[in-house]
Amino acid sequence: MDFRKVDSIIGKHGNRESEVISILQDIQQERNYLAKEVLEHVAEKMTIPLAKVYRIATFYNAFSLKPRGRHLINVCLGTACHVRGGERILEKLERDLKVVRGETTKNKRFSLETVHCLGCCSLGPVMVVDGKTFGRLNQNTVLKLLRDFD
Repeated sequence: MDFRKVDSIIGKHGNRESEVISILQDIQQERNYLAKEVLEHVAEKMTIPLAKVYRIATFYNAFSLKPRGRHLINVCLGTACHVRGGERILEKLERDLKVVRGETTKNKRFSLETVHCLGCCSLGPVMVVDGKTFGRLNQNTVLKLLRDFD
């Protein structure tokens, strides 16, 4: 990422420590992850300790320190989804996409992650792809839904 873009994002939010989370969110939206060099630049530009920036970037699951795929898949493994086959949906995705949870496919198309609850238990099992929720999944339909995500 061009550091001028990072500087622009910092300028948009103001050089206030209370804005670090918002700044990191905007930076990640540009590249799908937070590179080490970018975190170092943010700390230096905002004159806050690098350890604090890293602490924030590693505390929140929404942030990633390694490149993600173009599309983020979150499979719910909360109680209702687990009982209704959420783990089988995850296993199907891992098998067919040749990726394990927490990783990205070799072609950088998908990143596969799990969550403990999406708050739509009556639709279980559920997955969210790029913010779009898909419910009442089964192993036969889950991959068909992904075809629309190029």
